[in-house]
Amino acid sequence: MAETLTFTLDNGDGNGGDVVIKLRSDLAPNHVKQITDLASEGFYDGVVFHRVIPGFMAQGGDPTGTGTSGSKKPNLKQEFSAEPHVRGVCSMARTSDPNSANSQFFIVFDDATFLDRQYTVWGQVVEGMEHVDALPKGEPPRSPGKIVKATVA
Repeated sequence: MAETLTFTLDNGDGNGGDVVIKLRSDLAPNHVKQITDLASEGFYDGVVFHRVIPGFMAQGGDPTGTGTSGSKKPNLKQEFSAEPHVRGVCSMARTSDPNSANSQFFIVFDDATFLDRQYTVWGQVVEGMEHVDALPKGEPPRSPGKIVKATVA
C-alpha cells in the first residue's frame, strides 16, 4: 500500500509547493485506499481549498469547490480512532452522518482535539506545512488556493 501522498499546492499567487503526507493505513485503511485511488485517477488535480479557517483547518476535496459535493465513489463507513487532531493531521470531512465521508478532507492548523473520535484521521503532514499555512483564508476564499497535482508514492 502507498506510504505517502504529495499535494503540489498553488496558493493563488503563483507561489506554493509540495505538501508530503504520511498515510495512516494503520488507522483508516479504507479511507487511505479511497484517497490514494482518487489521487491516482487525477481527481484532486485542480481542486481548490474552499474553506480555510485560520487557527483551525484548511478543507478541500470537493470537485465543485462549494463544499457540497464529492466523488462518484461510494461514501465510506467511519474509521474513527483516538489519534489526536493536532497540527498537520489530515482527516475526512463529512456531513452529520458519520458514514458520509467521500473525497473531502481537511488539514488541521492547530490543536483541534475536540474533533477526536468523531472524524477519520488518515494522514499526517511530514513536509511542507508552510504551504498549507499560506493558503488564502475564507469560507470560501476570494481567490482560493488549489491542488495542482496529487501524487501517490
